[in-house]
Amino acid sequence: MSRLQTTADGTEVVSTGSQAAALERPPLLVLDAVAGFLDAHGLGSGDLAWERIGDGQSNITYRIIRGGESFVLRRGPRPPLPRSTHDMVREARVQQLLGAEGIPVPQILAVCSDETLLGVPFYVMSYLDGHVITGSAPEHLDTPEQRGDISRAVVETLARLHSVDVTGPELSRLGRAEGYLERQVRRFAGLWEANTLRDVPLVEQVAQELGASVPASQRASVVHGDYRLGNLMFGRQQPATVTGILDWEMATLGDPLADLGYLAATYSEPGAESTVMDLTSVTKQPGYWSRDQLVAGYADRTGLDVSALPWYQALALWKSAIFCEAIYTRYLKGERPGDTFGPTLEEGVPLLLESAAETLRRS
Repeated sequence: MSRLQTTADGTEVVSTGSQAAALERPPLLVLDAVAGFLDAHGLGSGDLAWERIGDGQSNITYRIIRGGESFVLRRGPRPPLPRSTHDMVREARVQQLLGAEGIPVPQILAVCSDETLLGVPFYVMSYLDGHVITGSAPEHLDTPEQRGDISRAVVETLARLHSVDVTGPELSRLGRAEGYLERQVRRFAGLWEANTLRDVPLVEQVAQELGASVPASQRASVVHGDYRLGNLMFGRQQPATVTGILDWEMATLGDPLADLGYLAATYSEPGAESTVMDLTSVTKQPGYWSRDQLVAGYADRTGLDVSALPWYQALALWKSAIFCEAIYTRYLKGERPGDTFGPTLEEGVPLLLESAAETLRRS
């Protein structure tokens, strides 16, 4: 935890706006600006301590400690970047609406649309004290029985999210569910050309196959867009309980099976082919549900037909390849100094596309 100090290169966190103005590369946090914003909203008092939390590759999250109280500040990356997935005001609103529906999300405490403070909009939310599980589980949840409870909680929480009524006046404005899958294919096909420096013909081949076989959506729901074990906060007690769903930057209205397909496509299990999107290595251990068990559990709780799920898994892998290609291009351009994930994408992106193509062949 750092207290009122900058990082070694002086570009991530500075104490004052005058220090920020002297930098060629804008800082991510300006502590006096953050302190003033917190003062204006009655959030803590005195000096700030901060630490960066989470493993996000786009939006950035900090824990802020002030006067013995903890908050979380979430902001977009440094501009210039497309804002479609970095709209902090919208992301905060999504959580406010879902919190009112009983979905476990952090409490939104304050939202800042004024870009003069940090260069981008941001919001402050409550700090959830718990565990995010990716490579290992905390000791109290690390038995075969509790591992099964973790898997069950992942599925039950997703089914609960997808049960929210989206026909009301507020939630219905989050997106247009009709035609969601077709728009996803068209949109991401265009994003590839805007974010690559190389020719990978398999991108277009998979796009054409996806577009030619779009399944009929069974109902509309809130779609998280990045629903996985690593975006869930678990409580510190048994049994395993999800106390918060995190990272709502991609949320919209659409086909609920898109979330299930992404969860299954990024879920690790013994013997499965590995990709750079294997985001839950812990689930290879005995006791965690298999992908088939996750899918069956979801179907039991929602009543949805999951027979077309390989198409949704292929969509998730293909979209992930396009997201990852954008990261790889930024790495090649020197925009991600010190990055260790970027170099893996030279081969990682083509392998994702091959996996998407193979999954489509099974659909």
